[in-house]
Amino acid sequence: MTRVNQPEADVADLPDFDDEPEPTGTALDRWWARVLSRPRNKTLWDWGAPTAVTVLAALLRLWHLGYPHTLVFDETYYVKDAWTLSHLGYEGAWRNGADTAFNAGDPSFWSASPEFVAHPPLGKWLIALGEHALGIQDSAGWRISTAVVGILAVIVLMLIAKRLFRSTLLASIAGLLMAVDGSAIVMSRVSLLDDFVMFFALLGFGAILLDRDWRDKRIPLLKGPVLWRPWLLTAGLLFGLDAGVKWSGFYFLAVFGVYSVLSDYFAYRRAGVLHTVEGVAQAVITFVTMVPIAIAAYIASWTGWLVTSGGWDRHWVEANPKANAWHGLLAWVPYWAQNLWHYNTELYGYSINLHATHPYQSNPLGWLLMLRPTSMYYVGTAPGQGNCTAAAPGCSAAITDLGNPFIWWAASLALLGLIYWFARYRDWRAGLLLAGIGAGWLPWVILYHDRTIFTFYAIAFEPYLLLGIVFFIALALGTATDATRRRVRGIALVGAYLVVVCAASVFFWPLWSGIQTSYAYWHAHMWLRSWI
Repeated sequence: MTRVNQPEADVADLPDFDDEPEPTGTALDRWWARVLSRPRNKTLWDWGAPTAVTVLAALLRLWHLGYPHTLVFDETYYVKDAWTLSHLGYEGAWRNGADTAFNAGDPSFWSASPEFVAHPPLGKWLIALGEHALGIQDSAGWRISTAVVGILAVIVLMLIAKRLFRSTLLASIAGLLMAVDGSAIVMSRVSLLDDFVMFFALLGFGAILLDRDWRDKRIPLLKGPVLWRPWLLTAGLLFGLDAGVKWSGFYFLAVFGVYSVLSDYFAYRRAGVLHTVEGVAQAVITFVTMVPIAIAAYIASWTGWLVTSGGWDRHWVEANPKANAWHGLLAWVPYWAQNLWHYNTELYGYSINLHATHPYQSNPLGWLLMLRPTSMYYVGTAPGQGNCTAAAPGCSAAITDLGNPFIWWAASLALLGLIYWFARYRDWRAGLLLAGIGAGWLPWVILYHDRTIFTFYAIAFEPYLLLGIVFFIALALGTATDATRRRVRGIALVGAYLVVVCAASVFFWPLWSGIQTSYAYWHAHMWLRSWI
């Protein structure tokens, strides 16, 4: 395999395992080349493998989605807020006893009084779609939106992997890893916001990838800065929508904005098409392309709050214009914008000052190793009660945001490998994946490690960790032109790894889906004391 020590290595430098098989190498390679030499078989493989992975992902996310029929963890906020948001245009307040009534199918314990909420509205609007589609009495309706997004994320990840590695096999492996991982499954089966954060960021990542292709095809014809970058514009829109779910979406905007500027610089420098002044102009164009549409998308996510009058702080300025309104050069700003700005400053103040102690809070440095997974649901049942037939101490039913250990521990090694590979070979794929990981992880490590945060936030950058694993799977597999012994060893190693991953997912499945087991079986999964 060729290794190019260039700022922008070529796509062909990574192995092409199956899309253009060579009739050489091992007996398996020669057989596979004969199979795919028939167009019908090639089409069946290119569509069949990803479809099978998608079906698996759907089964793991949709099976008994309505169980347990009770609000789980922070569903107590988002599910109920979504319901009032869809009726009022803003989040209304709930009376005491609302959770008990809601679980019993009575969602009437709300009022038109505004509720202060910690996050922008878009994710809750998406949850509300499921609530109205399946009915508020059906707990599957509370969660169907996150489940659908979790399934779509597997598909998008496979499309991105296919573009990165030019291989249906590697794309399917990437999708399989996400389809069977515990964190991805749990976050698709509970109605929290973080699956939406992951999904919009992943779409934006895909748009950045397409923008690279769009730009590189036009470099030979370039005579000055590129004014029209449709995929870059799309990326800005998607990152703005991501921020409309949680503010952490703005970190993806910032990181990939900088990434695009640097990527342009190296690409244009290598091609010798832009000088310094033109390069600066291109950076400004990149900023103007991405940032304004992101801000517009973020503001649009607040439409319900803007077009109604009862939301929290909706008329904060009007309540005391002399004290609250902006003056001087900013006096022209309309009150709705000033009110929105004030509300967002309150949200920011709340977020950065959230230091309440929680038994499952975790340090972001331990997220990749799953040192403190989040217990979202746990019910212990004594022997003979309910459906518990186990001996003392009885049974356990749990939903724990515990990733497949063999995926996440491998991802930790892959992260170190990506850092080394990018530093040594300047492979653009490694740099792009590191940007995705950094955008989702480093803000928590650097800025917010001392506030109340949880391991499940890592779902936002999990796709790039999985692509990192696949990056090194590609290197391990090699190509049909490699030495036979090395080729056989790589195939055996990767095959064994995937078998272990799938076996572990079967083993941990009850702890991801709330299935009741004996307490002894549950405890057998607690490999680390910090998991309890």
